[in-house]
Amino acid sequence: MITARQSRAARALLGWTQETLADKARVSLTALKRLESESGLEVYETTRDQVRRALEAAGVVLLSTEKGEGVLRLHGENQRRFPS
Repeated sequence: MITARQSRAARALLGWTQETLADKARVSLTALKRLESESGLEVYETTRDQVRRALEAAGVVLLSTEKGEGVLRLHGENQRRFPS
């Protein structure tokens, strides 16, 4: 599951605005803002999934372990190893 912080961090790595990510994920801007909010608003799992897929297609890997979470941006040939 993608978190609000992962979404914001991934956008920063890609240089994308919320509008860009919403467009690429094919979700409404309002839905993306809810996902990226820290106020605990409910978000449909389909919205999270579409955002995750859009970020992965752009070369972002979402990381999650018992110690924490984060994002990694792959470059060039490495990007093809993680299909969305």
